[in-house]
Amino acid sequence: VQLQASGGGLVQAGGSLRLACAASGIPFSSYHMAWFRQTPGKEREFVARISSSGATDYYTHSVRGRFTISRDNARNTVTLQMNSLKPEDTAVYYCAATRNWGYGVGYDYWGQGTQVTVSS
Repeated sequence: VQLQASGGGLVQAGGSLRLACAASGIPFSSYHMAWFRQTPGKEREFVARISSSGATDYYTHSVRGRFTISRDNARNTVTLQMNSLKPEDTAVYYCAATRNWGYGVGYDYWGQGTQVTVSS
């Protein structure tokens, strides 16, 4: 099983980045997908999730209206479009997969993370 995240980088505040996560080794369309982020010294933070069909999504309050999660089940990929980025969005972003939907559920698989740095 592999979740390969990509698309991170350095961007100025107000800019945009698009993260992608390519999954292999799992029946992708059976898994709900999510993005988390983590900064040094802090716990990993939920960012957004999308249901296995793509019909339902959910965002943490701080990114609502700025970030959009989407998926392509034919290509086994999930993306996170991040607009109007702020310095506080700086973190390592991880994609994750789970068969369970809801807040606080455990995730079965995690990607390796991609660094997003937003300069002020």
